[in-house]
Amino acid sequence: MFALIQAEQDRQRGGLELIASENFTSTAVMQCLGSCLTNKYAEGIPGKRYYGGNQVIDKVETLCQTRALEAYGLNDAEWGVNVQPYSGSPANFAVYTALLKPHDRIMGLDLPSGGHLTHGFYTLNKKTGERKSISATSVYFESLPYHVDATTGLIDYEKLEEYASLFKPSMIICGGSAYPREWDYARFRQIADANGALLMCDMAHISGLVATKEADSPFQYSDVVTTTTHKSLRGPRAGMIFFKKDSRDFETKINAAVFPALQGGPHEHQIGGIATQLKEVMAPEFKEYVIQLKKNAKTLAKVLVEKGYKLATDGTDNHLLLWDLRPMDITGSKLETLCDKCHITLNKNAICGDKSALSPGGVRIGTPALTSRGFVESDFEKVGEFLDRAVKICIRIQSEKGKALKVFTAALDEDAELKQLHSDVHEFANKFPMPGVQI
Repeated sequence: MFALIQAEQDRQRGGLELIASENFTSTAVMQCLGSCLTNKYAEGIPGKRYYGGNQVIDKVETLCQTRALEAYGLNDAEWGVNVQPYSGSPANFAVYTALLKPHDRIMGLDLPSGGHLTHGFYTLNKKTGERKSISATSVYFESLPYHVDATTGLIDYEKLEEYASLFKPSMIICGGSAYPREWDYARFRQIADANGALLMCDMAHISGLVATKEADSPFQYSDVVTTTTHKSLRGPRAGMIFFKKDSRDFETKINAAVFPALQGGPHEHQIGGIATQLKEVMAPEFKEYVIQLKKNAKTLAKVLVEKGYKLATDGTDNHLLLWDLRPMDITGSKLETLCDKCHITLNKNAICGDKSALSPGGVRIGTPALTSRGFVESDFEKVGEFLDRAVKICIRIQSEKGKALKVFTAALDEDAELKQLHSDVHEFANKFPMPGVQI
């Protein structure tokens, strides 16, 4: 296992991490994750635990809650937070469990439009003609997705308003995992109010940007806000749920949904890591980091557009961009597979109009991880050149070997041009430091 951890460390240091949902956390956070906090059961909430011996743990979790509210500029008389969710998906399902009844109606952004599985995605089973639920959300609740405009790539608010007036959802979900533009939270609030719906924002991807006021805040308009803590926030892998404090008593309902309804003992070593990262989030250096990752994303988008490539929405306002590969007649799965062979990590991603999430027409690219390693605009110009080389190799190999993924993949290991790209990327990436790692 030691050897495997070292191998993963070498892989991270020697490659270009462009997955938008990944980041490199700090030594301080890793020390929390590897601390004695992992030994303690703490079922319940501070001051109301099932087990004894939680005097210190209560202080850890309370500190995390205090810092979470402070980091987002929230008044503790108006907002509360549960920091126990194991990650973002459990956080979302805890909200549904707390505030909805089975088979209540929800509306979230469709997966090919940039939404997330937990927002209610489902497909059609072509063999049986029946609806196929992909996530538990669409198993237990009735979901009607809204979409982006096929031409602009922007959320079609008019259609959302039209569908909501007919569907009458109990909850509307804003936020996504692959949407490169700002959200019109005021419009969402207006549509929710017109239909008697709760409004939940899943800000997992942009939470670091929201905390530093480098993205619009959902808190003014939302009833509930969920987030992961390991993406642009750069903390440990965990989740948080923020909820309005009012006569609807979300606090009692959400706390009870997290435990005992869905989870057992909270992972206090993760909660300690969140608290540690939130202190860094409130430092001026973290705002500088977020400003830089946005600059890097815009630079990479500019480079790709100048090389003739198509991006969803023609650019980005945040930390990610969606690269539409369909004009080159290659799939996201092929480019992801090829990039894995040359130390570039990105992920295939559906583009509006795609029918398959396993063989989609695009890839998603993000800048948080490499910005954490000190990359600036000029470095992302180099990244853009590497990506351009990768696509051209992908197109050539497909033209030589055919479209079958198995045959395409088999040809990668012997390709001389790809081997040279592998070497160039590895040499370039190793020049940069790795946060949290002692070399």
